[in-house]
Amino acid sequence: MPCPYIAGRAGILPADVRERPSRDVRRGGWAPVGGYKTLPYRIAEEMNRIDAKFSELNASGQTGFIAYITAGDPTLEVTGELVLALERAGTDVIELGIPFSDPLADGPVNQAAAERALKHNVSLADIVRFTGELRKKTSIPVVFFTYFNPIFKYGVERFAQDAATAGVDGALVVDLPPEESSDYKAAMDAAGLSTVYLLAPTSTQHRIKLVSGNSTGFVYYVSRTGVTGMRESVEGSVKPMVEEIRGFTDKPVAVGFGISKPQHVKEVAQYADGVVVGSGIVRLVGELQDSPNVVSEVAGFAGELAAATKK
Repeated sequence: MPCPYIAGRAGILPADVRERPSRDVRRGGWAPVGGYKTLPYRIAEEMNRIDAKFSELNASGQTGFIAYITAGDPTLEVTGELVLALERAGTDVIELGIPFSDPLADGPVNQAAAERALKHNVSLADIVRFTGELRKKTSIPVVFFTYFNPIFKYGVERFAQDAATAGVDGALVVDLPPEESSDYKAAMDAAGLSTVYLLAPTSTQHRIKLVSGNSTGFVYYVSRTGVTGMRESVEGSVKPMVEEIRGFTDKPVAVGFGISKPQHVKEVAQYADGVVVGSGIVRLVGELQDSPNVVSEVAGFAGELAAATKK
């Protein structure tokens, strides 16, 4: 059954109110005539935090820094401390990895982090509850980075409802493409949660249009083929591909996979709306997991990365 919602840059609106779009010059989206306050959805009461953050960054001419960490690595308690420290260090959005036993899109560093978390039996339900408690202490946007199996087991509609209640802002389901996600997309849209989909260097123009049209919050461009992990340099194809994606959407485009150093971040920040660093941060968490300095050391590194996004 087709989804009765259209995903807009600033939220989820029924098709019949998307009439006269107003667009920002670079990253902004559209808004229905009369604004959002009359709409009967979650977004009507409060703009999704991801949208609000990118609007704020756009207004100041800045690029967002998105930090990935695995929930429960080394423990959920430390994860909470890390999120707060990352925010203080200048992180704009948190990608919270949901540990999974078969993380096919992840390289060795993130796989090891998932294994460490799973040894403590950290589940999706635990992480939803954890986010609800965390939300009392911070308003930083939180995106779940996950595979579909944990959501399927949890229940798609239940997940969307519980995640929204807990204060999650969206999800990126690595192995769920738009063509197979109608039920998930409808549930997330109805809950006012962003649905982030992936584009790759091999994506055709047809796929760019499809993914951009279904993504809300931002479009995630995977900078290289293969799995997550650290690289010595940024692929030369990244900039032209980001420019090509911009020809199909005015939604923010974030670039991730293989970006791990401040110089990488600075380079990509010149043309992307957001830069994602995961393995470089996760590696440091793994190396320092038993150290009392794990939070401060990770925050220090993240501060260098975040500073590289700012002009």
